[in-house]
Amino acid sequence: MSIDIAGSTGDARGAAGVSPADRVDAAYRRIEEVDRPEVWITLRPEAEVRAEADAVAARLAAGEPLPLAGQLLAVKDNVDVAGLPTTAACPEFAYRPDATASAVARLVARGAVVLGKTNLDQFATGLVGTRSPYGAVRSAVDPERVSGGSSSGSAVAVALGIADIGIGTDTAGSGRVPAALNRIVGVKATMGVVSTHGVVPACVDYDCLTVFAADLDLAVTAARIMAAPDPRDPRSRRWPADLRLAAPSAPRVAVPRPEDLAALCPGYRDAFERTVTALAGSGTAVEHVDISPLLGAARLLYDGAMVAERYAAVGAFLATGPAGADPTVAAIVAAAANTTGHEFAEDLDALARARAAARELLAGFDALLLPTTTEHPTIAAVRQDPIGINRRMGTYTNFCNLLDMAAVAVPGADTATGDPFGVTFVVPAFDDQVAVDLAARLAGVDAPTLADEGVELAVFGAHLRGQPLHFQLEDLGARFAGTVTTTDAYRLAALDTTPAKPGLVRRGPGLGAPILGELFRVSTAGLGTFLAALPAPMALTRVELADGRAVVGFSCTHDSVAGATDITEFGGWRAYLAR
Repeated sequence: MSIDIAGSTGDARGAAGVSPADRVDAAYRRIEEVDRPEVWITLRPEAEVRAEADAVAARLAAGEPLPLAGQLLAVKDNVDVAGLPTTAACPEFAYRPDATASAVARLVARGAVVLGKTNLDQFATGLVGTRSPYGAVRSAVDPERVSGGSSSGSAVAVALGIADIGIGTDTAGSGRVPAALNRIVGVKATMGVVSTHGVVPACVDYDCLTVFAADLDLAVTAARIMAAPDPRDPRSRRWPADLRLAAPSAPRVAVPRPEDLAALCPGYRDAFERTVTALAGSGTAVEHVDISPLLGAARLLYDGAMVAERYAAVGAFLATGPAGADPTVAAIVAAAANTTGHEFAEDLDALARARAAARELLAGFDALLLPTTTEHPTIAAVRQDPIGINRRMGTYTNFCNLLDMAAVAVPGADTATGDPFGVTFVVPAFDDQVAVDLAARLAGVDAPTLADEGVELAVFGAHLRGQPLHFQLEDLGARFAGTVTTTDAYRLAALDTTPAKPGLVRRGPGLGAPILGELFRVSTAGLGTFLAALPAPMALTRVELADGRAVVGFSCTHDSVAGATDITEFGGWRAYLAR
């Protein structure tokens, strides 16, 4: 069984291969069809968006590479777009920025076009999508139910097929819960990997800019483009030198014990069990763990002193009593006004201890699989209990940023009644690609590349997939990049080693034969670790490939092949072993 999250992706000409202008026309037709005005706070005039799409088409015609040509962006209205008002869903807060948020600008530079600014739980405070004077954003699946927040409008714009990419923010789960409730994908990268320059802060130390899309490939493509160091964001971070670039071929995934799932409604509990079964059926080892330390840490975000960061962001403004303030949001922020310094320090210590506990808990696992949220409430129920339901919905999301973890939220198995249900792969900071790979495994699709980093390494013998030393590459998080063939300048010999391996030696053009190998991408630190442990007579050097490239690859010293069996005629190690 696989979970269908692949959807259909656009090519360089835009969604479904249509021209940028045609994509704009389709979007505005869809806006009229669905009649969901609460999705938007500022929807740009069609003629203005069409003109930008025409400019993208001209750039394409001029030969400019634009991987997002014509893709339409729905941008959460706490994220700046130059020339459009930023309200954070509070009319009195509105300002008109001169600059676009840097991550959004990177998407636009690659061909995306901003459609408009979307509704949200005011000041990004909530997981329901109803806390806005611009109206409650209804679910794309069931208009009687909540869309999930705070990135409600962006998620629904994508789920309804209006926008291709939704930009959200996520402090407590706002880039994940709406994905689950609207049957789309949400990518929340490691904090700081995507700059929060141009974002109205909620809790500035724990905010992330996130991506929604109908399929994993487009969501990850957008996140990859958005990810970049940014001097304008003091919390910006680079991918580390020892980055894991792939999940292992036989991953281990932790899932909560049954008692840790008590917050789930019955339909979601059943759907989670069926999703776990589907993942196990893909060849993933699944093991139950005690996640109560994580659930305890999650309570610090709203019930602890960390909420003081929300007061620091907008407390003084809300204290003026603006008419458009949502009463629930205003009460949450006001309650943080009296947080003391020693309480904040105590909670920072509690977080440090929780991070250490999380590392120990997940040691030996590649990810933690969680239900994204607990239920899909009606808008009426949330109005009756705005605090209690919202708090419960963040049970499995609130801890993630506090503990410096990354997450990819994808649809799981629908409930028995056909309602959407979502799961999230949670990983330690900078293991984002591992979460993407596992999400793709669950869906039964090829995994797109999020972290486009590292060095290409060609291997020709015992490190090939299925060979006895391949585990060394997997331990380093190396990513398979395809098969390769050398030029005819190389000869191959069977060395007398344990385990058995070949030696590749360059003799000169025409003095050898093309040798088949495999190409992997490995982190720069991983390559250094690999080289430091390399036994004689093996070496790493530049290897010339038949396609004209030269990459780092395995070879051996010339004297080590003296007297060894020449196996060049087989064209590769596997063919020799199968002789």
